[in-house]
Amino acid sequence: MTAKQAIQGTPDTTAIGPKDNFGPAEVRQTKAADLPAILQLHRRAFGPGRFALTAYRIREGTPPISQFCRVSERDGTLIAAVRMTEIEVGGTGGALLLGPLAVEPQYVNKGYGRQLIASSLAAAREKGLQLVILVGNSSYYGKFGFVPVPRDQIVFPGPVDPGRILAFELAPGAIARFHGPIRAIRTDQPDK
Repeated sequence: MTAKQAIQGTPDTTAIGPKDNFGPAEVRQTKAADLPAILQLHRRAFGPGRFALTAYRIREGTPPISQFCRVSERDGTLIAAVRMTEIEVGGTGGALLLGPLAVEPQYVNKGYGRQLIASSLAAAREKGLQLVILVGNSSYYGKFGFVPVPRDQIVFPGPVDPGRILAFELAPGAIARFHGPIRAIRTDQPDK
C-alpha cells in the first residue's frame, strides 16, 4: 500500500513503513509530554532561523498540539514529529497547516516522515476537514498528492514563495473553496 492509498482509505501506517534496517516505528498522536523532545528535534533539524519563517509566525499563540499532530517513536525514543495547526483561509475553516515535519538525521529518507503525514492526513479526513496546506517542496510532498495552489489564491501574512504553497484535498474540489488570507484558529478567540 502506498502512502496515498493509506491516506485515501483506512490508514495502515505499518504498510507504508520505513525502508531501512531500523525496523518499524510506532506512530501515535502527540502528547504534551512529547513537547521537550520535539523542541530539541526542531533545534537540531532547523536551527534558530526557523522562527523567522512565515509558517512559524502563523502558528504563534496557538496550542502546540492539535489532535492531528503525530510523533514517531522507536524503542521509546522520539525520532520524528509533524505539527498540524487548525487554520482558516479567507474566513473559511476546515483546513490545517502542515509543518514543521522533522526527522532525526539518521532516520531521514527512511519513510518515517511518510508514515507521519499519512497518519495525520487520515485523521484529518476522518474528522471532516477539507484541506491541508503547507509551504514546501513539491518534489517531496507531491508524492502524497499535494499540488501547487493557484497563485494569489491563498495568501500568507509574510514573504512566501508562491510556488511552494501546496495543498492536499481531503474532500474533492476543496482547493477551489479556499480563497484569501490564511490565519491560525486560536482557542482564546470567541466563536464567530
